[in-house]
Amino acid sequence: MKRKTPGFYLRIYAKILAQDLKSKMSYRADFIISTIGMICTNIAGFISFWILFRNFPSVAGWNYYEMLFLYGFSLVSLTPVQCFFDNNWSLRSYVYSGDFIKYCFRPINLFFYYQSEVFDIKGLGQFAFGIGTIAYAWSKLGLGFTPLMLLKLMIFLFSASLIMIALQNAAAATCFWIQNSFYVLDLVTRFKDYAKYPVTIFSPVFRFLFTFVMPIAFIAYYPSIVILRPQEVPLLSWLSPVIALVFFFCSYKFWMYGATRYSGTGS
Repeated sequence: MKRKTPGFYLRIYAKILAQDLKSKMSYRADFIISTIGMICTNIAGFISFWILFRNFPSVAGWNYYEMLFLYGFSLVSLTPVQCFFDNNWSLRSYVYSGDFIKYCFRPINLFFYYQSEVFDIKGLGQFAFGIGTIAYAWSKLGLGFTPLMLLKLMIFLFSASLIMIALQNAAAATCFWIQNSFYVLDLVTRFKDYAKYPVTIFSPVFRFLFTFVMPIAFIAYYPSIVILRPQEVPLLSWLSPVIALVFFFCSYKFWMYGATRYSGTGS
C-alpha cells in the first residue's frame, strides 16, 4: 500500500472539517447558545480571580496578573484538545455499541480518521478569550515584546496543548479494557482545572503528583515560567516540549494499541 503523505491527510481533513461545520451551522441557535455559555464560563473564572485577589494581594508569591497570565495560558493550551479531540468523549459509546468497527476498515490512519470526524467550533471562543487574557496580563506585567518572546510563547503553548491532548487520549483509550472508563476520562478532565494554578501552592505530595504522575503542571505552570520569570526557569520548563512530544507519542501508541485489538463485539 502506498504511504500516505501529510498533504494527503491535510486534504482529507479539510473535506471532513467542511462537512462537519456545515452540519453544525444548520443548528445555529444551538451553536450561538453554546458559544455564549462558553464565554460566560470563562468570564466567571476571570471574576473569581478578581474576587480572590481583592482579599489576597498574592498567592505563594504570585500576584494577580501573573495568575491571570496562567489562567489565559491554560485556556489557550486547552483549546486544541476541545476543538480537535472532542470525539474522545464518544469513544466509549462507539466501542460498546460495536460501531467503532467501521473505523477499522478504512485505508487511512485509524486515530486520524476517528478524531477528525468532530471539530468543536465553540472552542474558538475560549481561544479568543484566552488570547485576550494573556495580552491583558502581559501588558500589565510590562513584559515587553520581541519576536523571540513570541516564538517562545508559541512553542510552549504548543507543548502545553500536547500534554492535555495526551492525557485525554490515554484516559479515553481505557475504554478498550475498562467498562466504566467514563469516570477515568472525567477525572482527568476535572484535574485540568488545577492547571491554572502554580504548582508551588500545593503540598509536596501534590507537586509530585501534578508533575510526574498527572502532569498538569506542564499545561500552564512550567511553560509560563519561561515568559513570566526568565531569570529563574527550572530545567523542567526547558524540557517541556520534549516531555510533551514523548507523552503525546506514548498516548497515541496506547490509543492505537487498544484500537487495533478491538474485536467489535461491544464487550
